[in-house]
Amino acid sequence: MRLDKWLWCARFYKTRGLAAEICAAGRIRVNGQATDKAHYTVKIGDLLTLPQGSRVRVIEVLAHPERRGPATEAATLYAEREA
Repeated sequence: MRLDKWLWCARFYKTRGLAAEICAAGRIRVNGQATDKAHYTVKIGDLLTLPQGSRVRVIEVLAHPERRGPATEAATLYAEREA
């Protein structure tokens, strides 16, 4: 699944366009490597480091979503890790 779509489905960003902008700006790290590609393929087990508001979050991808569902469903897609 594309990185921008996964971030949008997991409700880290309000729109897919905003998620794509953050990716294109090079502000997302995948397994410690900066990426500027919104089309990067996210795999289960990847560690994502991303800015959200005034903090930086480190999350592990646990699943791929079927759709962009409610927040409770989105929370099952990832696990929070220590920064």
